[in-house]
Amino acid sequence: MADEKNMQNAAPEEEEGIVMLINDDGEEHAFLHLDSFDYNGETYVVLLPADEGDEDCDEVLIYTLKIDEDGSETLLPIEDEAELDMAFDEFKNRMGDEYEFES
Repeated sequence: MADEKNMQNAAPEEEEGIVMLINDDGEEHAFLHLDSFDYNGETYVVLLPADEGDEDCDEVLIYTLKIDEDGSETLLPIEDEAELDMAFDEFKNRMGDEYEFES
């Protein structure tokens, strides 16, 4: 996750659910958008890497969404482990019927 910090939304692809992001090095990556939600005053975005080549990938990435004054959207990594756990728990509560989660 460290190499994907401060990834910015380049432009959503036409295909629904696919988001293309550009990292700080200018490399483009495809992600499946699983969910977005507001919780405790923050907007969280849950993504699954689409270009890993591993269909059994079970690790999601959760970012906070920040929108600046000119409307640009930036996804920021969550540095606080407690906040990350809280956001993941909320994602599991919201999407428990659609995805299987390990206990």
